[in-house]
Amino acid sequence: MRWTVAVVIALLLGGLATAGGAQQRKLKAGFIYVGPIGDYGWTHAHDVGRRKAEQQLPWLETVFVESVKEGQETLFIDKLIQQGARVIFTTSFGFMDGTLAAARRYPNHIFAHASGFKRAPNMATYMADFYQIYYLNGLMAGAVTRSGKVAYVGAHPISEVKRHIDAFALGVRAVNPRATVHVRWINDWFNPAAAKEAAEALIAEGADVLAFTEDSPTVVQVAARRNLPSFGHYSPMKRFAPQHCLSGQLVHWDRIYVDFLRKVYEGKYTTENLEKVDYWWLLAEGAVELGCEMGEPINPQWVGRLKAVTVQTPDLGRLSVYDLVMRRHAQMAKTPPAFDPFTGPIRDRKGVLRVPAGKRMTVAELTSMEWAAPGVVGPWPKEP
Repeated sequence: MRWTVAVVIALLLGGLATAGGAQQRKLKAGFIYVGPIGDYGWTHAHDVGRRKAEQQLPWLETVFVESVKEGQETLFIDKLIQQGARVIFTTSFGFMDGTLAAARRYPNHIFAHASGFKRAPNMATYMADFYQIYYLNGLMAGAVTRSGKVAYVGAHPISEVKRHIDAFALGVRAVNPRATVHVRWINDWFNPAAAKEAAEALIAEGADVLAFTEDSPTVVQVAARRNLPSFGHYSPMKRFAPQHCLSGQLVHWDRIYVDFLRKVYEGKYTTENLEKVDYWWLLAEGAVELGCEMGEPINPQWVGRLKAVTVQTPDLGRLSVYDLVMRRHAQMAKTPPAFDPFTGPIRDRKGVLRVPAGKRMTVAELTSMEWAAPGVVGPWPKEP
């Protein structure tokens, strides 16, 4: 039996090292992207993670396909496997069902799907999630808005994006209880033209701070041209608006890719034990970072403005918004977190109690949430 398992692992990894370890065995991994690697958003960040993993793991070889439409992922999974890929990463929520079907067709290959929740013996899930970061961004947005209207350009109205908007809105309201977050959906992950149109429309309606989910720096650029602050998304975007990109959300996908692939290579992850493997990595794991530029949580141009606004909190007393952001960041970076934005009591925008007092939402609840937080304005598909 031990000999059989060794053979299976050898086949999975593409061959064993020769006697004495003179030749290191190789592992080939394939990546399927929903957008172009030059989008400077979600796909760009995944590709940076792929390249960093390849740099850190000398035995790793990677291939990728970009701009794959959701629903067509299985065709490209087949192609990557034909090219010798033994591990397949699919990096869009809409790839979930196709990835699961492929995992069943290829039981001797390993699959991992980003942002989803369906798994199989040979298929794991993973996510570097931003809800903590969005809450911190919301605190800052609530402090700097003058009109009380904050804009959010949303991609697709799926649970992931709704979770992030809700966390952002909770942050805004924690500092500015009367402020509102106005949402426009573009129903696309990468569409600079639609993002520009939505951002301009929201500004025309009175919004003076902008956040978004769309895989380009378009919203940041639109805001800067109107002399308005904004928050970057996924990749460092300060260079597109040096004076106006206040902060944002940054990701380190390589943390997950390196950990996952190393465990595959070492035989800890196999085609038979991934059904309960779900990476849900946050601040504590170093998978995400606050800022519009790596290593800079808040643009120095805005520090003074944030220090000038104070807020009363139930646990930290009265302090500046700048200090509040730093304290909450430190609390959420602990293991386990000492603070979580989705701790009750929380009611939705209809007044329905969604999180009872003292309770924190579970990962399952976070990944399936559909309700809109108080202060969110605009259409909300599938709102309960």
